[in-house]
Amino acid sequence: MGCLGNLLWFVFGGCISGLSWCLAGCIWCITIVGIPIGMQCFKFASLSFFPFGKEVCYGGGAGSLLLNIIWLIVTGLPMALEHAAIGLALCITVIGIPFGLQQFKLAKLALMPFGASIY
Repeated sequence: MGCLGNLLWFVFGGCISGLSWCLAGCIWCITIVGIPIGMQCFKFASLSFFPFGKEVCYGGGAGSLLLNIIWLIVTGLPMALEHAAIGLALCITVIGIPFGLQQFKLAKLALMPFGASIY
């Protein structure tokens, strides 16, 4: 399911999802202070392009908490709402449920990306 799922995902909306992460990364990289946040966005863009077969593990410390709060206020909430809305739309049909679940995984990641690792 991984290879076929990733191919279908990329063709039918994963490209747009990954490009939104890339756009957020480019905007964050405009300032020197935002470069670490932008680099994290680029890392998660690769997950957004091909999410099947990958898991996200959350962890981190006080620095991750501070960055997650700043991220949530500035960029995280709109991206999480985007992924959640697309996920709900995909879950209307039985065929779209696996793709909707991937969107929900990305919505959770959009809320707290710092301290998260992709496996």
